[in-house]
Amino acid sequence: MSLLQSINPPHIRPPFARYAHGMTVEAGARLLFCSGQLGIAADERIPADAAGQAQLCFANIHAVLTAAGMTVADIVRLNAYVTAREHLPAYMQARDRFIGTDTPPASTLMIVSGFARPEFLVEVEAIAAARGAA
Repeated sequence: MSLLQSINPPHIRPPFARYAHGMTVEAGARLLFCSGQLGIAADERIPADAAGQAQLCFANIHAVLTAAGMTVADIVRLNAYVTAREHLPAYMQARDRFIGTDTPPASTLMIVSGFARPEFLVEVEAIAAARGAA
């Protein structure tokens, strides 16, 4: 059995997009809680659009996963926030390209009124789980 298992009960509505209703993690797994990542590059560059910011959010999450000795396949949950409904498709496309697995994680996507700086449109946080030490 896999360390991670998706849970999608057949008697409730299937997920609206590429996510699982729930995920289980085998006991003894090493957990990573990734802070919310904004669409800002190391050189302080911030794309003007949600698509570019979402791609940077996921690139930053990838860097955190890599530093922890984990991969995208270890993600159990994503929480994402966008500042307007029109940003949903761009975020979802970036998420689907990033996840790219047969077993998508549990996920929540919310529309919020804003972030600490007005130029930010997207923020994404992740939880991952893997076997053994880093």
